[in-house]
Amino acid sequence: MVKRVLLAAPRGFCAGVERAIETVERALDLYGPPVYVRKQIVHNVHVVRDLEQRGAVFVESEESVPEGARLVLSAHGVAPSVRAAAAARGLETIDATCPLVTKVHAETRRYAAEGYTVVLIGHEGHEEVVGTHGEAPDAVRIVGTIAEAEGLVVPDRERVAYVTQTTLSVDETAEIVGVLKRRFPALRGPRREDICYATTNRQAAVKDLLAEVDLLLVIGSDNSSNSNRLVEVARAAGVESHLIDDETGIDERWLAGRETVGVTAGASAPERLVGRVCDWFRARGVTDIRPFGSIVEDVFFRLPVELRRAASTAA
Repeated sequence: MVKRVLLAAPRGFCAGVERAIETVERALDLYGPPVYVRKQIVHNVHVVRDLEQRGAVFVESEESVPEGARLVLSAHGVAPSVRAAAAARGLETIDATCPLVTKVHAETRRYAAEGYTVVLIGHEGHEEVVGTHGEAPDAVRIVGTIAEAEGLVVPDRERVAYVTQTTLSVDETAEIVGVLKRRFPALRGPRREDICYATTNRQAAVKDLLAEVDLLLVIGSDNSSNSNRLVEVARAAGVESHLIDDETGIDERWLAGRETVGVTAGASAPERLVGRVCDWFRARGVTDIRPFGSIVEDVFFRLPVELRRAASTAA
């Protein structure tokens, strides 16, 4: 029988996600619906559904947007080809790319311009990786595993650099970077790691929590990379873990014989979903529900310049 629920801290929204969501909300306030958004603004079904109800229209491609309309680019970033296609259609773009993803794009362009093969550590097909790869497609090689790092072939072993997706497993990424450094001693990399502070902090909070819990529930959507990594961190430590969109995803069979359940949320999951999960446990008699962890986050990103200018003009 579950006696207590411990809530990992920090959890939930990061500064980049807050900025991206507010970007769509402000655009709707300034211009009215519809405001088009390329792909999901962040990878969470609840966030997308809420914004759709306010008048946001999510599309798979800029080619689906009426000429001359407004288009918000998601937090995951896009390739330069997407920006060019949007401009060709006369779209007014609002760039909600997370500044930490923008940093990785800039690093990729710089290394490629200097003649380096750029090893992009990440999950092929993920929107962030697609966008980063598009900055220098001829120079970038995507590596997602240790085996791929071991087998990587480059034209010049002395001119290799690496960047990473921002939402990876900290431990697995360190192992891949270790292989690259062994194989390419002259390897260059970012001055500060590309894995974002929120991903790092949430994984660290889960590691601290695992010694106290019998089961970990991670609130997040299936396509959320950072949420999936939290599940993997727990399972790698031998703790059963499940990814749930909300309280409706909890299977009571998971709780058999469990005394302490840990709960965390990916960086794109709203805090209200944590509240709903807590209410689910309260309805089943659990009264000991409390936070666990002490990391404090105070990162803030300004809204895109396009919105700041529009708001200034409107005032």
